[in-house]
Amino acid sequence: MLTAGLAAVGCLLFLLLFASLKALFALAEDRHSRSRRLGRSEAEDTAQQVSIVWLQPLFTHLSDVLSASGWRVKPSAFWKLAFGLALGGLAGGAIVFQSLRSAALLGAMLAVLPYSLLRMSLINRQISARLNFLPAAELFYQCYLVNGSRHVRTALQRMVEERQLPGDTQAIFEELYRQLNIHHDDERTLRRFSMSIGHIWADYFSSLLAVALSEGNNIADNLRELIDDMRKARMDDHAERHRLLEIRLANFTPLFFLGLFLTINFRLNAESSALYYLSDPGGRSMLLNALVLIFGSFLMGLYLSRRKM
Repeated sequence: MLTAGLAAVGCLLFLLLFASLKALFALAEDRHSRSRRLGRSEAEDTAQQVSIVWLQPLFTHLSDVLSASGWRVKPSAFWKLAFGLALGGLAGGAIVFQSLRSAALLGAMLAVLPYSLLRMSLINRQISARLNFLPAAELFYQCYLVNGSRHVRTALQRMVEERQLPGDTQAIFEELYRQLNIHHDDERTLRRFSMSIGHIWADYFSSLLAVALSEGNNIADNLRELIDDMRKARMDDHAERHRLLEIRLANFTPLFFLGLFLTINFRLNAESSALYYLSDPGGRSMLLNALVLIFGSFLMGLYLSRRKM
């Protein structure tokens, strides 16, 4: 009874928190959309959101990561999904595991799951884009020279129209060209482009584009030097990709061994295994603890992959 009461109170608190954050994010998104329609910059939009200023860094970061990953999801909808999963995890944990600690663990794990999948999607896109960034930079350099080394937007247009790049890289440069023509905030667009590639060379490339867009300087020589440096560092990139592959394989090893362990136990004695792992609350809590540890190792793998990027 005490556990059920605590679960009910927790569900009520989560409902109140969810409703409050839903209203705040709706307000933030509404002001963000209105200011964008009026042609204001993101800095001016941020200055107007004084009442929700503590949400702005989270809103901006999530918006950047969603855009860089190619997910067509609004930040407010993403936060609603995360808090909805947290609420479902808390309620489900209280019913299945009959423990406030287990309910809190399951709710926290499900709340973090959407962002973890988002970061994993971004890392996958970055790995694919990094493999083809050197050919993309060379193609842009050729288009820039053909254009007379004058207009970056025209060179980008010529580049994306030729469609010589693989899928993800082509989509990233198409998004860059589209956003540069639609929005007035070139800094935000270039920041998201650099995040989509996830490499120091993309940061240098974005810096060159920013200088060319803001000051109109000729960056042909700088582009040639950048491409030369990227060619020299190609072998180092191969070594880094092998390290990333090792990290990604290690992420799924604990889950494989847990599945193997449970399969062996159920094959040897299905009745006793079902009684202990499924019927007994202690056995269910043990499985939950194992999943939490595996999820923690998955998050650590994402963090290490991000550091290696």
